[in-house]
Amino acid sequence: MGTTQLESVPEPKYWHLKTVLSDALDSEFAVGEILPNERELAARFGVARATLRQALEQLELEGRLQRRRGVGTTVAPPRVGVDVGTERNAWPGTAGGAWQAVECGETAPPAAVARLLDTDRDEEVYTVRRIRMTRGQPVAAELLYVPAGSVPGLTAIGAPSGAARARAVLRELQHLALEGQDRAVELGSARADDAKQLDRLPGAPVLVVTTRYYAEGRTVAVAVATYRADTCRLTFGETGTVEITHHEEQRAAS
Repeated sequence: MGTTQLESVPEPKYWHLKTVLSDALDSEFAVGEILPNERELAARFGVARATLRQALEQLELEGRLQRRRGVGTTVAPPRVGVDVGTERNAWPGTAGGAWQAVECGETAPPAAVARLLDTDRDEEVYTVRRIRMTRGQPVAAELLYVPAGSVPGLTAIGAPSGAARARAVLRELQHLALEGQDRAVELGSARADDAKQLDRLPGAPVLVVTTRYYAEGRTVAVAVATYRADTCRLTFGETGTVEITHHEEQRAAS
């Protein structure tokens, strides 16, 4: 990595440094390679260590770098492509083994979910937690909110707690004729419970995919899936061309 003149650049120094470092990661470093220490990098680019740390933190947020205690800062592998369009016309739990049911409880949903379900704020619903695995690593944690009225046969099943009850809720939901669904994607911060399951720190950047399931002319379930923003990109398959891609792939396509 060579030096660069930062003083005349109108944008923040750390942002320009981030761009320079990103180019160097593409051309000079291999995945998993350890970067020089902060003192050496700051001296090479003629910036304060605080500026360097801001640039490194931004690259970490973008999934270009990984910081591991006792190892240092290494070049991260490309993001894993995760297709969120394959279940477009199916109920959750019917499209393969990407998702694993973990547990099921009965809790009052967040206010935003209650509005989507058209339920009272304090009305408890079935809450199914699932984990999505890709290449052996957890990339998403999901909470599926299902009102009791959507699965009236569940009370007669007497399924035990935990994953077995979660699977029972999913099976009962499939008795309804799915009329459609819609999705919204937004940037968010990992909550403590999701962060723990995804091996991230609370507050880490995540991509939140909210899905509404329609049947009988109403919303019968809402899923809120939290995807790791640092290790995966979301693709939408046949439902559209929208993709959240690793910038390295964008460069290769240009």
